[in-house]
Amino acid sequence: MIKFSEIKKSFLVSLWFMFLTFPIMVIRVNPIEKTVQWRWRNMMIIGIGSFLLSFVWRFMLERKESGQKKADVFGIHKISFIQRILQEPKIYIPLLIVTGVFAIVFPFIFSAYQTNIMITALMYVMLGLGLNIVVGLAGLLDLGYVAFYAVGAYSYALLNYHFGLGFWTVLPIGAVLGVIFGILLGFPVLRLRGDYLAIVTLGFGEIIRLILENWNEFSFGPSGIANIPRPGFFGIEFSLQSATNYIYYMMIGLTLFTIFVVNRLQNSRIGRAWMALREDEVACQAMGIDKTKTKLTAFALGATWAGMVGVIFAAKTTFINPASFTFLESAMILSIVVIGGMGSIIGVVIGALILILLPEYLRAFSDYRMMLFGAILVIMMVFRPQGIISNVRRTYKFQGKQQ
Repeated sequence: MIKFSEIKKSFLVSLWFMFLTFPIMVIRVNPIEKTVQWRWRNMMIIGIGSFLLSFVWRFMLERKESGQKKADVFGIHKISFIQRILQEPKIYIPLLIVTGVFAIVFPFIFSAYQTNIMITALMYVMLGLGLNIVVGLAGLLDLGYVAFYAVGAYSYALLNYHFGLGFWTVLPIGAVLGVIFGILLGFPVLRLRGDYLAIVTLGFGEIIRLILENWNEFSFGPSGIANIPRPGFFGIEFSLQSATNYIYYMMIGLTLFTIFVVNRLQNSRIGRAWMALREDEVACQAMGIDKTKTKLTAFALGATWAGMVGVIFAAKTTFINPASFTFLESAMILSIVVIGGMGSIIGVVIGALILILLPEYLRAFSDYRMMLFGAILVIMMVFRPQGIISNVRRTYKFQGKQQ
């Protein structure tokens, strides 16, 4: 039932928006002809639009609160539509087969441009799954994750430039360097949590970027490093199209490997320790879990995937410079984890595909892209803070001995 008080509040919101936007949207001054044009139609559109948006917003909030109250009263655990699909083998097994076949034939159906976009999306899937270990499982807010990404990229570029090392040789080296830098970041922040941890990790990411930008003798500064070789296959030289397809299939294999490893880690003893640390650090330590070892492991393993993807990024683009590793990259990867669902592997995969593919396919709205991105984040945080697919807790039931 529509309440008069809600209509009144929405009406006041529309008046406020009309007042705020009046000088910009209504008054138009022509200094050449010295005339003033009054665009009252814009004011009417803003008033009606803000009234309808405010009313729908309040209606959705009220519906959400009433649903939560019913769930609390009756003890109902709401499961999303996607989670229902994932729990039905008759549905998700054919869906996986169709998805696998589509992924295999993708480069032969679409252009090289579309394949490159998909490679980028798969790279962000790996980055999101790596950050999901730190933020989603261990509950450690890391805003400098792009630093490990930069370490991996520059490790391949510099080792190839100075020593001629190939892609497959540097790939594990990039992962190891990611682990080392993850531990170096982990040690100073062992006692920090929350906002303080976020500020320190943000500073770490900026320090790495500034070092790469200003240490010209080491990293070639803002000019970057060009002519980085693409991945090879037993000395075979590929054309540009073949190299793109090769990197695409390689990314599919590495993404599946990442999903498998992260899933095993999540269900392992260290994974349960991460989740205990996330829920209550004091109780976790009281139960005998080594907090120092658990935090360092989360930072190290999370940074491993960033180091590997950095190597792949350098090989894919064949050129890197510090401008590719700004804070916005860390914010994008964190948004993938938050929107997809912290701690949820499938959620992070879907979140990465949405946030990377949609901007590419909606270039007609490029002027409003950041506004739409911000609106999606706000709506998700208000109406579904647990993300697209929330991480379902495992429950264990004791069944008595059957007679």
